[in-house]
Amino acid sequence: MSKARSRIGAHTPTTGGMAKRSIEYAKTTGAEVIQVFASSPRMWAMPASKPDLDEAFKLKAGALDIQTYVHAPFLINLGSPTPATYENSLASTAYSLQRASDIGALGVVIHTGSAVDVNYVETAWRQIHEGMMPILNALQEDSPFLLLEPTAGQGQSLVKKLDDLENYLKALEYHPKVGICLDTCHVFAAGHDIAVKGGMTKVLDLLVEVAGKERFKLVHANDSMDVCGALKDRHQNIGDGHIGVAPFAELLAHPATAGVPLVLETPGMEDKHTSEVALLKSLRDER
Repeated sequence: MSKARSRIGAHTPTTGGMAKRSIEYAKTTGAEVIQVFASSPRMWAMPASKPDLDEAFKLKAGALDIQTYVHAPFLINLGSPTPATYENSLASTAYSLQRASDIGALGVVIHTGSAVDVNYVETAWRQIHEGMMPILNALQEDSPFLLLEPTAGQGQSLVKKLDDLENYLKALEYHPKVGICLDTCHVFAAGHDIAVKGGMTKVLDLLVEVAGKERFKLVHANDSMDVCGALKDRHQNIGDGHIGVAPFAELLAHPATAGVPLVLETPGMEDKHTSEVALLKSLRDER
């Protein structure tokens, strides 16, 4: 049996509307999958939906066979010891899941966050469980997945290494609507050396061991401006950073990535992303 094809695409701007700007961006760059912000990534604002615009986007994306994912606001930290941040994080997560459903997106990416204080870690796991289970249990079978994205391992990150995903999945009772988004820059920054030959394979094997192949839903394909283990989340264009091109070929050849989309979150706009989408497609199609 041939390996299922991974779609390749990029995070797209939405200024001017998703039905226009995001779709045009996808067409220009050759993206088969896109990621969007459904609200400001750096504010708690949760604007009302506009059903006519949502429907227009769904129709255009469907006609072009473009899959969509939503990235929730960066402010979300479900493990925060600050009550206001925690409550806003729950509300923003629920809102992002609803907006994803409105536009026909397949999943919502949230960062796994931080306990901030080393003494708050156990409490953080409890509050994640208590706050998120009602939200997850309200999802339907056809609802978008909640995709946990491990961060770069800095501070009191709840997921410093991929092994720590087990704690997050336990806190969410291994809910069937919870998946994983792997960011290549983040895992490299956290200390998983995917730049060496076999390093990417080792990471993907670990991800499958910890979370299961069925939960692996999305890849954020990013090179890194910094060296392995730097704990710095600074994305670079594919091949221009410390990860390089070869690990992405290794990623696309791995059985765990069968059918798993790759979305670029690298610097630049149409010009850069067009060439990077083409590069990743060439690596995929060589398999």
